[in-house]
Amino acid sequence: MWKLLGLSVVQSIMLSTGQLTLKLALAKMPTFSWTAAFWLDLLTNWWFLLCGLLFAGASILWMYILKHFPLSMAYPMASMGYVFALVFAVVFLHETVAWNRWIGIALIMIGCVFVAK
Repeated sequence: MWKLLGLSVVQSIMLSTGQLTLKLALAKMPTFSWTAAFWLDLLTNWWFLLCGLLFAGASILWMYILKHFPLSMAYPMASMGYVFALVFAVVFLHETVAWNRWIGIALIMIGCVFVAK
């Protein structure tokens, strides 16, 4: 099941990076409104474009994973996205993470090891 683990890691990194780029895109946006100017700003925001590409790629990879592996193994592996998202928040957004969240992340990683075996 090492192949599932590797594919799940790539898919989780793509999703987490997509969330990071979405956060960066929204930080550059004005307050939400239903105006043409707002939607034009959104559609010309490079971070938003990158976010969409990452989500699309992750979705295609997820379809491959579901086609070739049991759902009972594949879906728990998707929780690695939480791990990468937390690390990205600390590294790129300089967020502070409480110790209890780190324990939760460790438990997720341990669970993925058990699922992969």
